[in-house]
Amino acid sequence: MSGSPLPTLALLFTELSMLAIGGANALVPEMQRQVQAEGWMQPSEFAALFALAQASPGPNMLVVTLVGWQVAGFSGALTATAAFIVPSSILTYVVAGVWQRFREARWRRVVQAGLTPVTVGLILAAGVLLCRAAVSDVPTLLLSLGTAAILLATGLHPLWLLAAGAALGAAGLL
Repeated sequence: MSGSPLPTLALLFTELSMLAIGGANALVPEMQRQVQAEGWMQPSEFAALFALAQASPGPNMLVVTLVGWQVAGFSGALTATAAFIVPSSILTYVVAGVWQRFREARWRRVVQAGLTPVTVGLILAAGVLLCRAAVSDVPTLLLSLGTAAILLATGLHPLWLLAAGAALGAAGLL
C-alpha cells in the first residue's frame, strides 16, 4: 500500500463502528481479518495487542487505539479511535431516542431478545479467533483450555488468571 494508511484506517474503523453491536469485542474477528488483509500485522501480533488492551484499565475498545498506533503511530491511534467512536456515538444518540419512544412496543422486545444471543455468539467467535492465534503448542493449548474451564466453573477474577499466565511465561514454562 502506498501513501498514508490513515484514510484506510478511518474507513475501516468507521465501518466497524457501525457494526459494533455488543461492543468492540464482538468485532474482533472482523477487525483481525481486515488488519491482516491490509498487511498491517499477523494474527499473533493482533492477539498480543488484544491481550494488552484487555489487561489495561479502560474501555474494551482500546484494541482499536492500539491497532491504530501499530499501523501509523500517534496519528493512527487518534484516527482509529475517533473513527470508531464518533459515528457509533451519533447513531446511538439517534437510535436511543427512537428506542425510548417505543419502549412498550412488542417489536422492540423481539429485537432486543434477538440481539442478545447474536452478541454472545460474536463475542464467542472473537474468543475462538484469538485462541487460534495465541495457541502455538500443547502447553499454550492446555493453558487456554484450563483458563476457560476455570472461568466457567468459578467466580475467580480473570486478572488472577492473567497474572498466572504471565508468571508461567516469565518463568519460561510457556
